[in-house]
Amino acid sequence: QVQLVESGGGLVQAGGSLRLSCAASGLTFTSYHMGWFRQAPGKEREFVARISRSGGTTYYADSVKGRFTISRDNAKNTVYLRMNSLKPEDTAVYYCGSTTGWGTAPSEYDYWGQGTQVTVSS
Repeated sequence: QVQLVESGGGLVQAGGSLRLSCAASGLTFTSYHMGWFRQAPGKEREFVARISRSGGTTYYADSVKGRFTISRDNAKNTVYLRMNSLKPEDTAVYYCGSTTGWGTAPSEYDYWGQGTQVTVSS
């Protein structure tokens, strides 16, 4: 049974930082590219960042480029999202997902976590 479990969300002031973690089990972690998405109330789930199987290639949405960093530790089956210079518009539920493709559409991802809430106050 595949499980992706996110953690690390919370309430932070604008300009602050958080690090999200996503621990994977029940799958061959190194067979999957990993991604982070977010969904704000009333909005569709949107792509944030993705990382290749080896961790050597990353890609970011323009809205987070230069502020967020995705990384992974294949020995721990975990992917991370370091978020700096947070803005109120970053407030959302953040989800990690796994994919064998290399896209940015949620439909291309096979497995999802339950999400972790990030709230940025102004």
